[in-house]
Amino acid sequence: MDKKDKPTKMHHGATPEIFSNAEALRNQMTEAEQVLWEALREKQLEGLKFRRQHPVNEYVLDFYCHQARLAIELDGKYHEENGQRFYDADRTNNLEELGMRVIRFQNEAVLENLDEVLEEIREEVKRRIG
Repeated sequence: MDKKDKPTKMHHGATPEIFSNAEALRNQMTEAEQVLWEALREKQLEGLKFRRQHPVNEYVLDFYCHQARLAIELDGKYHEENGQRFYDADRTNNLEELGMRVIRFQNEAVLENLDEVLEEIREEVKRRIG
């Protein structure tokens, strides 16, 4: 088993297939994901390392800060559909059972109010790690 396949606490047993999905998603980020990534990458926010399209268990998180155990999800219009809402709630519960905090933003919020989104992330990080 190579390093990429070895389950770690950071990945909570994500399979090689989930890692492959994450890699594919990194190459097709939405506009909102690209905008937020530019603000989070290279430890620009509070000196914390964020990862994009990060595999955890059976999921690929849009963004993840391991130090704060914080998952950030960006939601487009399809997240408003009932079936997707149920899936998102279940996913959030599963991630919170792993000790993570999940925060969600609409794509429009990132594109129209990036400073407010970053401030909310900053506040959540402070609650999580001080």
